[in-house]
Amino acid sequence: MASVQNVFLLLGSNLGDRLQILKSAETLIEERIGKIQSASSIYETAPWGVLDQPAFLNQILIVTTGLVPEEVLRIVLEIEHELGRVRYQRWGARVIDIDMLYYQDLILDSARLTLPHPRLHERRFTLVPLNEIASDFVHPILQKTTSQLLTECSDPGAVVIISANNTNSDF
Repeated sequence: MASVQNVFLLLGSNLGDRLQILKSAETLIEERIGKIQSASSIYETAPWGVLDQPAFLNQILIVTTGLVPEEVLRIVLEIEHELGRVRYQRWGARVIDIDMLYYQDLILDSARLTLPHPRLHERRFTLVPLNEIASDFVHPILQKTTSQLLTECSDPGAVVIISANNTNSDF
């Protein structure tokens, strides 16, 4: 058991009942990983990487956990599998995708896990919801806030709020 840390998770879905899948993932995350401290609004976002697929719903959760990063990853993969995730194609359509963006300010590069997420600063679908709830959080490698990363992001992908979460405060 690690000391209590904040883990930042990005949820995404573009197949099936996307909203219900995100809600199911959120429930399982809270049951198995830890208490959700903050949740962004839900955004509909353009696909990234493979463009010929349906739009995604994305949301960021900040979860307090006593689990080590590798255990969080193991549980995230279990949740994805339980909710019907099948890995066909990198960046392809999927029922659910849960990415670990940050584990507090830990920098990690192992065979199974890289933290912070190596492409989070390149993706508006990550930065827009992250900026909503953690605009002042500093990327431990790039040494820039989420707000700065969003300002500098050249990704043209559409990110449109579809379900506002009015209970958020900046992390």
